[in-house]
Formats: sequence, structure tokens, C-alpha cells
Amino acid sequence: MKVSLSWLKDYVPIEMEPNDLADALTMVGLEVEIVSDRYSYLDTVVVACIAKIAPHPNADKLRLCEVDMGEGMVSVVCGAPNAKEGALAPLALTGTVFPDGSVLERSVIRGETSQGMLCSEAELELGTDESGIMILDPGLRVGDKIATALGISDTVFEIGLTPNRPDCLSIMGVAREVAAIQKTKIKYPEIKLPEGDGHDISKLSTVTIEAPDHCPRYAARLLEKITVAPSPFWLQDRLMSIGLRPISNIVDITNFVMMETGQPLHAFDFEQMAEHRIVVRTAKEGEPFTTLDGKERKLSTETLMICDGKKPVAVGGVMGGHNTEIEDTTKQVFIEGAYFKPDSIRKTAKKLGLSTDASQRFERGVDPEGTVTAINRAAQLMAEMGSGIMLGGLIDEHPLPSEPKKIPLSVKDTNRLLGTKLNRNEIQKMLESIEFQVNKTRTNDELMVVPPSYRVDISQPVDLMEEAARLSGYQNIPVTFHKLTPEARKPSKTLNLRDSIRQLMTGLGFTQVINYSFIHKQSCDRLQIGADDPRRQMLNILNPLTEDQSVMRTSLIPGLLETMRRNIFQQEKDLKLFEIGKVFISNGQDRQPRETEMLAGLWTGARTHTSWHSKEAKCDFYDIKGIAEELLSGLNVNNIKFTEMPDDACYYSKPGHTAQIFPSAKNAENGELGLIGEITPQVLDAFDLKQGAFIFELNLNRLISLVPEMKQAKPIPKYPAVSRDTTLIVNKTVESGRLLESVRNAGEELLEDLYLFGVYEGDPIPQGNKSVSFRTVYRSPRETLEDEAVTEIHKQITDRLLREFDATFP
Repeated sequence: MKVSLSWLKDYVPIEMEPNDLADALTMVGLEVEIVSDRYSYLDTVVVACIAKIAPHPNADKLRLCEVDMGEGMVSVVCGAPNAKEGALAPLALTGTVFPDGSVLERSVIRGETSQGMLCSEAELELGTDESGIMILDPGLRVGDKIATALGISDTVFEIGLTPNRPDCLSIMGVAREVAAIQKTKIKYPEIKLPEGDGHDISKLSTVTIEAPDHCPRYAARLLEKITVAPSPFWLQDRLMSIGLRPISNIVDITNFVMMETGQPLHAFDFEQMAEHRIVVRTAKEGEPFTTLDGKERKLSTETLMICDGKKPVAVGGVMGGHNTEIEDTTKQVFIEGAYFKPDSIRKTAKKLGLSTDASQRFERGVDPEGTVTAINRAAQLMAEMGSGIMLGGLIDEHPLPSEPKKIPLSVKDTNRLLGTKLNRNEIQKMLESIEFQVNKTRTNDELMVVPPSYRVDISQPVDLMEEAARLSGYQNIPVTFHKLTPEARKPSKTLNLRDSIRQLMTGLGFTQVINYSFIHKQSCDRLQIGADDPRRQMLNILNPLTEDQSVMRTSLIPGLLETMRRNIFQQEKDLKLFEIGKVFISNGQDRQPRETEMLAGLWTGARTHTSWHSKEAKCDFYDIKGIAEELLSGLNVNNIKFTEMPDDACYYSKPGHTAQIFPSAKNAENGELGLIGEITPQVLDAFDLKQGAFIFELNLNRLISLVPEMKQAKPIPKYPAVSRDTTLIVNKTVESGRLLESVRNAGEELLEDLYLFGVYEGDPIPQGNKSVSFRTVYRSPRETLEDEAVTEIHKQITDRLLREFDATFP
């Protein structure tokens, strides 16, 4: 919300410096984000004297002016008919940024160099005259900045309002706050309605409200013999001071009154209204309507429409229609003012993707009792500036009038919650300063408060307590500390697990990403997830931020792939990403979804950065598998097995390049922990990705029970280890992990370590087979092992493998 100091002064005397006023407004809850001088663009415009004028050699209507700018002479090409030697005029220097956004550059006009521009009132937004250059008072000093010379300055505040303060989406709303800060009175504009011509609006028009739940009040006035013309400069200046562009007197007045009072209005061309009547109803499903911006929109049954006797003429509370807009030939103006239910306008604006100054106010809540006042104000101004005649009478359909709220306020509770020591009289004065009606009750502790109708955010005692807090000054509330009894609490295992994962993944070179919990509805299709997979059970968002975020996520993978795509578009092609978050499986649209904590990681691009001592190599399946193994090892989750995932269960990862992760046999009841694999080309194409990616997923709800709460230390071995290497030939369909698992399950207590170091297929290995080489490490905590004993133990393990897997030696 922009507020100019010059406009604010129309309603309240300003006794404070602009920066002090900005600080004071911020402290009462109206955060002033920017304080600027509206005329800052005039810093490069100076008072100049036209020293000499000569004809332009190549253009009859242009002249060459030698202009004294105080620090020297410049040449300017000028076509203004009122330019004369000795006259003072504003000179815009090269680099000047005009209010319309254009930048003045040094130019050559018809072969002659122009080093600046002599400006008119309209070009500088200092008046409406655009017929010639602005002739200045001859007493001004040449070379001075024009703003200094003319003594013009206007501070503009940009206020970041919270959604609960729609009353301050108006100049008068902010003026009320300033008056309370300064302990002065606000001056409301005097409304004197012109006398009518004897006709009554009720004889010419009617209003029918068919949707009172959406529109509890609708009021209107009618003016005749209106002349549509440019607004007077004072009105244009008021709008321009807050960044609005003037259009015509009638349209400018509706904008002026909206910004002044906070009540949006709309002006219809009465002659274009079929049957000269208004019907307020909801739209039919799919009903088309062309708004003022020229776009045809398809409406729903929740959209409130303002219609004449035959057709829609406006989307209620959002935007008018193209068919009844004010034109230069308009003679009769029908002024609409209404109170629309905020939730109705909010849904309509969101569904249409159409946010206007009017909808922003209606969807937050306007003053239900301010409708008629705003219409009267607009009618008065239109009659004055449009030389029109206002018809007698007022249409005011009000099927659901609002009742004043009476709210009891306890002084004791106020001080208890705020930590203050305010008395009843102090609270009463503060509330009365912002036009609350306050009455004392028989008890010394209580006040009965009636908030003004424009304070739609006040509904309960705590709202009044907040008013007392901000008006007394948040900075004046003492800082207190509650007494805390020391209590040792066991830290959350879930939080500890998340922290451990973050540390481990960061140490492994991965970067954490945090994506929205909302994803595109077609994400499961893009991942090619099976029709009967639980992840297809998505929960729809009733009011999504965008179409791409319309359902709750059932997997973290779409978010990681989208993050990968955005980074690759920025030429960041080597990525190691992970995310910790919940996924949501729907149990029905009206029921709480099933939530599961998940971890997902993604690796794409190079394994290591290219350097002088190594060549670039792309990451592969075993890189991402190593990350998963290292993470689980860091969490002290041991005896994890990886097994090939069945082809029919591989949706977004390649069959034959995907492994399931399972806990050890004694923890088998935990079920599958997750998977690792390579993303299929089809899924990559669906996410517009051109390079391969490898992912892993872990179910943290299942993993957490496997993470030991205490770490166990082992003494450093005193005795040496003995290792044995084994190479077996097995069927190539046998997973190497099954061989290692069989060795571990042998129950040999001297077995310390076991790892694979070689797999080979090809000559001289028989076709359909492969050789698998692994090393077993033995160690005793009590003695040095003899070779004969180790050989016997190793032979037993090897014989078991030969029998179990029908293996042979090379």
C-alpha cells in the first residue's frame, strides 16, 4: 500500500518528520518498508535559461536552442511554440528517467545534436499543460534543481500490511492510525450531495440480490448528463502520487474514492445496461464472460456475477465487463457500491488468476457500513467534475445486515497476557483514539467495547488486547522471563536421526534440498508408477498455489528430479542432492493421510571433478550404492543386504540396475528399507532431463528401529588378522551378495570382515557362469591364529558355498 504525505495531510495534520512517522507507523503494526521522495526523478532536471534560438536547418517546426544550465551551455532541439529567448524553463539532462519509465538519451534530431530536453508540465507530471514548455518564474536561479526551485517535495510510504488490517488499505485508514499516534483528530471529507432534478432512481432502475450469502449488501446511485473528460490536475496528482495512472474523470473518481475510503466502486454506462436493472447472482458452470482486460474467462458456479436484465456486466468484486465500461460518449453513470463476502471473492480471484485493487480489498474484508458513504462521495465528485445531475433517491438492498459486536474486555487479563500494568482509563483512551466505542461496566475490571464497522478483524477480547499492546507501544512492554524448572528430557530419536543423516550426507559431499510437499498431479504418470501402487493414492489440495502443486507428494523423487532440471538449466550438471521429508498417502479426501518419513538421494554427472591427475568419469550404480552403504554404516545399521529388484516392480528405475535394501534376517519384520537404482530414460524424458541420474530411497520410519540408541566400543585388537582369498565359479544369475550373506550366516565367531573384490565373465569361464572373488578376514581376540586352524575353518565355509550354490573352483 502506497501512501503519499501530501494526500495524508488532507485528513490529519502531520506533526512529525517523515522518518519519525515511518518508525511510529511500524511500531503500531503498519510496517513501512520504503520511504521515498515522489519527485526524486526531478534530481536531473534543472532551471535553465534559453539564451539563443535559431531555425533548424532541416525541419520547419523545430528550432535550435542554446540553453544556459548554470554550469555551461548546451544545445537542445525544441519544437515548443512558446519557447523564446530569455525565458526560464525546466531542462532535463541526459540520463533523466521520466515518470512513464522512459530514459532521456543524447540524440541527433534531423542531423542536429540535442543534449537535453526542455519539458512541459505534463511531461514532468507537474500539471496538465502539454501544449508547450513550462515557463518558470523569472526570479528563479539558473542551475538549481527544479524541485528545490519550486519547493516541491512529497514523501511516499510503502507499507507492508498484514492480511488482518484491510482497514488500512486506504488513505483514511492510515490517517486514523496517524491521528492515534499524534493524539490528534482525523478530518473526514465533507459530503454535500447536489440537489436532484426531481427524478428518483427507483423509477428507472432496480437491484435484485439472488445470492445474499455472497453479496449481503448492494447500493447504487445514478447520474445523468455527465461529461466524460480528463480529470482536474489535483485529482490526477493524487492518483499519480501513489502510482496510479489517470484515465478519465469518472474512472479516476472511482479509483480515488477506493483509495481514500477503502471501498471499491464500479461505474457502469447506464445506457448499455439491458432493461436498466441489476441482478446479483452466481454464474452458470462454464459461463463465458469478457472482462475489462479483453480476456474471455470461463466461470464456475461459485463465481458471483453482476448482471443487467439480460447479460453479465461484471465479475462481482473483481473486475467489470467490457460491455458496460465508461467511454467518452457516456452520458448516464450508474455507480455501484457493495459488500461482498471475503471468502467468495478470494475463491473467485484465485480461480480466475485475476488479482485487482478491488479484489484485494474485498477478499480481506471492507467496511459493510461504508458502502453508502463511499457512493455518496463519488456521486458528489462526479456531479462536480462531470457537470452532471444526480437523480434523487438511493438503492440500498441489504438482505443480511450486520449487527454491531459487543466485546467484553478484562483489564486484569489484558495485563496478565501482555505483561503490562495498564489501568482501565488508559485502555479506554487508547481504544477511543482509533474510534472504538468503549463503555465502563459496573465492575472495575471490565470494559464493554464496540469496534467500528471497518475493523472487521476485531471479534474477540484477545484482538482488543493486541490493540492495547500496539497503541501503548510494543517497545514499552517489559521483557520478562518465565521461571523454568530444570527437567532432563530424552532427545527425540527422530530428530537425532535427521541430524545424523544431514551430517553424514553432507560429509559424503551431498547438498540438502527442501522442496514443497506439493507436486504436480501427473507426477506418478511421469514416474510410470503402477496403477495398483499405493503412491497413486494422492491427496488433492483444495486451494493449490499453482497447477504444478495441486496434490500432496507421495514420493520425494519428483522434487529431486525437478531440482536437478532447474540446476542443469543453470549449467550446474554435477549434482549430489538429498532430501529428508514426509510423503502422504491418501486415506480419502476427508481423512488424515498416512504420513511416512523418507530420505532420498540423487547423484548425476561426474564422479569427481576433472583435474590434472585424474580424468573425468561419470558416476554409476555402484557410486550411489556406496553412498547408501556408507550412510547406513555411519548410522551403525549393519548386516544390510542388497538384492535385485524384480523387473515388474521397477517403475522409474532400470530393471537389472535396481536393488532393494533389506535388513538382516533377525530384523526381517521391518520389511523393505528402500531401493537404489538408475532412473529410466523414459522418466528422464518426462522431466525434460538429458543426462543420467542415480537415486536411492530409504524409509526412515522403518530404519529408525534399526539404529542403536547407544554405540558400543571395541578394544583395539591385540592379535594379527589372517585373510584368505576365495574364487568360485557360479551361475551368472547368482547375486554376489547372496554368497557373502551365506558366509556371514555361517556363524563363525572368528570371521571379522568379508568383502568382494572381483567379478569376471568371459574366457576361460564357461558360458552362463561367472567367477566371484572375495576375501575373508579372520581374527581371534584371545590368541594368534595358526594357519592350520584358519585353513580348516575356511574349508568348511568354502564347502558350504560349493554345496549351496552348485559352485566350482576355477
